[in-house]
Amino acid sequence: MSAFEFFFSFYGLLLGLSVAVVATGVATAVQHRRKIRIGWLTPLLALFIGLDIASFWDSAWTNFRHLPFSYGLLVVGLAIATVYFVAASLVFPHQIEDGMSLDDHFWANKRVVILLLVTANLLSVGVLLAVNLNREGGVGLATAYGVTVGLYLLLVLPAAFTRRAWLFGALIGLHTAVYLTIAVMSGLNPTPIVSEEGKVVNQPALSLPRR
Repeated sequence: MSAFEFFFSFYGLLLGLSVAVVATGVATAVQHRRKIRIGWLTPLLALFIGLDIASFWDSAWTNFRHLPFSYGLLVVGLAIATVYFVAASLVFPHQIEDGMSLDDHFWANKRVVILLLVTANLLSVGVLLAVNLNREGGVGLATAYGVTVGLYLLLVLPAAFTRRAWLFGALIGLHTAVYLTIAVMSGLNPTPIVSEEGKVVNQPALSLPRR
């Protein structure tokens, strides 16, 4: 096992726990669908978190696999993954009661969940900038990441503070569509951004970089 494989297995395990928490919440809600009102707000937030976590998984593979293993890298991965786990744990209620509405839990926890996601993104982008600024061709890649996080903050931060369901749906729905577009485009044209030697070989479009 290489140093990166060791790091990625640890990082992937922690991110996988976050996915498992969200998936368990979805399954529990579906199981009790006749007793509770699910609505659409919580499922949309759960979908967005799942796609956000997937983007970090992709980011780690793209940007970290050429770095020498260090305790600092492990701690950074732990910090980001822990923030994600806490956010994922707050999406669904831990106790289901007959007649409850998931919308009530959503409005009570939505702001904290989204601000935790923003924190994880800012931590990640900070690491990505540090990693790529000294890499050959990395300035353009770092610029793309900066534009991406700007778009992220523009859409996600207002969603954290709004009390209007339609505005939350529009903002998070739009960024969810961005994630799905990236997924489709990268699936149809899986061009590597970083070579096996760690050099930037393909500058992504600024609006659709892999974080």
